[in-house]
This record gives sequence, structure tokens and C-alpha cells, in this order.
Amino acid sequence: MKLKQYLIVALLFCGHLSCSSSNPEIPVERSYSLGLTGDASDKTTATTGGFVLMGGGADVDEAIKWMIAKSGGGDVVVIRASGGNAYNSYIYGLGNVNSVETLLISSNNAANDPKVATTIRNAEALFIAGGDQSQYLKLWANTPVQQAIDYLVNEKKVPVGGTSAGCAILGQFIYTGENGSIISSEALSNPFLNTMTFSEGRFVNIPLLDNLITDTHYSQRDRQGRHFTMLARLVNEKKTAVKGLGVDENTAACLDTDGTMSVYGSGNAFYLESVNDLPEQCQAAKPLSWNASQKAVAAYIAKGSTTGTSFIKLGAITAQPTEYWFALDGKFTRAVNP
Repeated sequence: MKLKQYLIVALLFCGHLSCSSSNPEIPVERSYSLGLTGDASDKTTATTGGFVLMGGGADVDEAIKWMIAKSGGGDVVVIRASGGNAYNSYIYGLGNVNSVETLLISSNNAANDPKVATTIRNAEALFIAGGDQSQYLKLWANTPVQQAIDYLVNEKKVPVGGTSAGCAILGQFIYTGENGSIISSEALSNPFLNTMTFSEGRFVNIPLLDNLITDTHYSQRDRQGRHFTMLARLVNEKKTAVKGLGVDENTAACLDTDGTMSVYGSGNAFYLESVNDLPEQCQAAKPLSWNASQKAVAAYIAKGSTTGTSFIKLGAITAQPTEYWFALDGKFTRAVNP
């Protein structure tokens, strides 16, 4: 009996030792991390800059692979203010990367944590998940997180992307949606509704996206009219021509640093260029009129593909617009360019 008890104790003791020694790797403690897939040690690779502007819905595998290729196989960091870490295994399974880690930055404390900023700065690719862009601006603006993203774009020059709300904060002008989302009919009938809200300053300095505002879930939520109204508001206030990029769900516009854009996925990307002419009527409680000889906004449209549809080169567009957009007394028209 004593021998049996001794054996039980010995087995328990050995089991305790084996538990403590079977996994000798010490977990890396990372502030506000939802977990890491891959190698936790930092890997530095040669990177190439670029931008993935994704329209929400299902993520576009080919666009993520485009970003991975530009990362040089380094460390990918995903940032968000809500949600989980599903991107870790998804991105890790799409290509050769050292690691994928998701940071949940859902408070000012998190956004001001130096370890969070360091993790972002060490990334060879950054992806901003969907969510609520007004929260991203509220929590991340004027913090080390914002500075770290700017560092990745303008100094380290790594690929940076975002989907839905993550795409919304990449342009110079940002529709915040802080008072709720506006639909096209509402925007066209009154461009100054309290749901037509813009950020006072840009979030990240991406020179290629100067003077530009993005919109997503584009055709699925009939957002062409509201995007047109955003441009009208901005032209009216800034007294200069403004650009836009609208992206359908399940679609991504991938922008190289030379301004060349390719479209991946199953939907369309819409690149918009306004005229310099101010809207004929853009006032509170009055329907929008912006005609400009029925050419207020030139729209260039390209359908995505798995191989990447060659679209335009920013600053050097030679193609003719696909459509012209205009509005009269709140009625929005898309006219095919013959």
C-alpha cells in the first residue's frame, strides 16, 4: 500500500515537472494584444510601401496577399477597437509572414501605452480592421498610435491597409459618422444634416490621398449619392476641387507608391474627381444642386478581378471618365460618358 502511495506521489510530482518543462518557451506579454500567430520574435525585413483600401464585407484574399508580398515576410499587425483576433490565422494562412498579431486599442490608455506604439512601429505591414471610424478618431488621434502609423507610412514605408472604417480614416478628409450613418437620399435632400460629419483634421499623412475622401460598402448600400454630396460639401467649403474613392464590398483598391492603382475582388472601385465649380446650391435644409453643365464629378469605374484589374495612376489619368455625376434639386444623376 505504501509503495502504491509512493508511486502516485512520484507520478504527480513528475507530472508537475513535465507540465512546467514541456513548453519551455515563455509567453511574450504584449500590452492589449489579442494574441499572436507565428514567431513572437521580431523580424526585420525589406519592405515596400503601398495601401490597401478595402470596401468592407468579405476580406479580399488577393489584396491581403499583395500586402504580404510588400511586407517582405515580416510581422503583420492588425489594430482595432472592438472584435477579436480572427485576422491572425486568416492572414498567417495566406502567405509567408513571420507573425500576425491583433491589438485591441479600445481606450485612451491603450492608445497611449508605449508598448502598443512599439508593437506597431515594429510591424512590416499594418491592417486596420472595420468598426467605427468615429471611435478610431476619438481614441487614437493625437496619441502614440497615430504617430506610429504615420511612422510606418512615411519613414519605414511599409504596406498599410484598412477595410470599412479602417479605410475611412486613410484619406485626407474623413466622414466620421459620429452622429449615425447618413444615406444618399438624406444627404442629397439636406447636405447639412447632423449626420453629415467630417473630421477637422487628417488622421494619417498619406500624400497620395491628399484632398481625397473615401467611402465603402459602396454599391451595396447605394452610397454614390452621399459620397457625391460629401464632395459637394468639401468643394463648397474648401473652394477647390476634391477627389473621392468609393469601394464596393468584397473589393479592394491597392495603391502603389507611384500612384498606380489595381482593383481586386468581385465588385467595383470608383475614383471621383470634382470640377472646381462650386455647387449652385449647397445650404442647410435645402436640396443639393451641383450641375456644372452635367459634369460636376467625373467618375472612373473599374471592376475587380482575382489578378488585379489595372485601374488608374493618380495624377496621370489618361482615360476618359466612365460616367459624369451631377444633381439638381436633390435629384442625383449618373450619366454614362458616351
